[in-house]
Amino acid sequence: MQVIGVIVPLVVILVWGVWLGDSRILTVLVPYLVMLGLQILAEILTLRQFHTVVWVMVPYLYLPYRFWQLYEGWKFLSAESDLTWVQSLLVVEIVLWVVNYALDVTQLPRLLRWEVSHKEPF
Repeated sequence: MQVIGVIVPLVVILVWGVWLGDSRILTVLVPYLVMLGLQILAEILTLRQFHTVVWVMVPYLYLPYRFWQLYEGWKFLSAESDLTWVQSLLVVEIVLWVVNYALDVTQLPRLLRWEVSHKEPF
């Protein structure tokens, strides 16, 4: 998650956005990293405040917005033929975060220690 979700976009921002001066990349990826940073900060603060696994609920607030944010960035760059590789990166990011969201949801009952009853159907 850290490599594809954080380091790759950061390298793209630094090399193509800052060093090569392509503001389109900055327009798409800087807000993405800002929201990711806010999510991590919210997780840390929630963990310190509540001292329980309630912090695992924080991504449920941020990830749907991230899906939309990456999709909007993909649409924004769709008219740019020279940035198809960035569009591909955004698709990879969307798939990565959707899979991460699905894994988080499947782990939620275990983390919150929800009991599963094995009742027979009628």
